[in-house]
Amino acid sequence: MQKPIDTWTIRRLLEWTTGFFERKQIDAPRLSAELLLAHVLAMPRIRVYTEFGRELTDEQLSLYRGLVKRAGEHEPIAYLTGRAHFFNLEFEVTPDVLIPRPDTETIVEHVLQQARLGSGMDSPRVLDLCTGSGCIAAAIAHHLKSANVLAIDVSDAAVAVAKRNVERLSLSERVTVACGDLFEPLKTQFTAAPFNLIVSNPPYIPSQGIDRLDRNVRDFEPRLALDGGPDGLAFVRRLLAEAPQRLVPGGRVYVEIQFDQGPAALQIAQQAGFTEARIIKDHAGHDRVVLGIQPA
Repeated sequence: MQKPIDTWTIRRLLEWTTGFFERKQIDAPRLSAELLLAHVLAMPRIRVYTEFGRELTDEQLSLYRGLVKRAGEHEPIAYLTGRAHFFNLEFEVTPDVLIPRPDTETIVEHVLQQARLGSGMDSPRVLDLCTGSGCIAAAIAHHLKSANVLAIDVSDAAVAVAKRNVERLSLSERVTVACGDLFEPLKTQFTAAPFNLIVSNPPYIPSQGIDRLDRNVRDFEPRLALDGGPDGLAFVRRLLAEAPQRLVPGGRVYVEIQFDQGPAALQIAQQAGFTEARIIKDHAGHDRVVLGIQPA
């Protein structure tokens, strides 16, 4: 006996949703549909492929339809599922934190490379400023077992998310998360001993440019984590100005920047006293990170 035409199987839902997302110009329409469906069914995404004929219950179908409608309004998939991946780790994300992006993995890649090849990195002390979800701090600690990391964010809500991620990834013994404005907690809560590494993905979008961002960023991601002041470099200036006082000789600071801020960020680093400074490009070939090296 044939199934009635109104039966919604995984295959049929994926086909319909992919087409809907394509019409709505949602990024990666098929992947987005799979992620939402896997979330509703509480299964790994790979199982979606092996159970094409599975039918959803009325409750599951109702939940899925609600999420698809919100996604069609460009609400980010990561916020709908509460999960995002970064450097092969899964992180909780909420609208209180930026969604981790592959471009930011550039910082982690270069930190791990330096740890493998450089000297004085046997048990590095790492400071992660503007930590957000904690993705940079956790990725470094997860892959660099000897590292001890202090992660700081000005947002209480972001700190709560980062703490949950650190705990879920079993990194609480080596990653501490604190609330404060950039280096401020170092003056009141923690030892002032210098760090081997300072890393940061600070707000760097020029204030006037936020309204021109894609809708899924502009309308949903926290402005506090986006707005970098008139030219986007307000936090970069503050961070690089104080970083030399917080680094051991030969220590390094890595700060993410917007693709067109390389020359200005390099000048800021040099003015801060980093005689060794350069711009690191991401995998797309765009300027992505300004690196400053403390004189030995």
